[in-house]
Amino acid sequence: MLNIAVFASGQGSNFRAIQEAILAGNVRNATIVLVISNNSDAGALELARSYGIPAVHCSRKQFQGDEEFTTKLSKILEQHGANFIVLAGYMKKIDSSLIRRYKNRMLNIHPALLPAFGGAGMYGMHVHEAVLAQRATVTGATVHIVDEEYDRGPIVLQREVNVSPDDTPESLSKKVLRIEHELYPEAVRLFAEGQIEIDGEHVKVLNAR
Repeated sequence: MLNIAVFASGQGSNFRAIQEAILAGNVRNATIVLVISNNSDAGALELARSYGIPAVHCSRKQFQGDEEFTTKLSKILEQHGANFIVLAGYMKKIDSSLIRRYKNRMLNIHPALLPAFGGAGMYGMHVHEAVLAQRATVTGATVHIVDEEYDRGPIVLQREVNVSPDDTPESLSKKVLRIEHELYPEAVRLFAEGQIEIDGEHVKVLNAR
């Protein structure tokens, strides 16, 4: 059973997509037990409350050092029995000690086809601007396992979307987000059903739909 903690900094649309898939029975053996945000005004926290899911604001600014902050995050996760983490628009780098603790049990979604358009500074609209600047004809979304480097962990799933000549960063963002909302619940389903086999840097999907 996946007891999922969602980390989100914004509105939480990917969190919503996963939760709705769970409620609809499309993702089984999984429940979201907690939503954490570094932003006290994050829509994701309000959304969590609307679902009756514990919502916690926990920011590095509240603590004197990184170690104290990470210790607090770990305690919160333990208190809620979280054994899996989903990053859904979380705009802060995760401490390496937490990544090691949740090795192969922490996912992120990136709005491009990694390894293209990934790395430090490549987030949100910056990604779509870079895609258009390079005149790419195809982009998409990638779900990957989180490791200690930005956007470099083993890839779980990817899906493409075509880039139109008249696309803007905003229109491309909407296209990719629709794909994200399909891809992320599917990745969670695969983990929940034990359909993911991880061998070092390689991920094998045993039974994709």
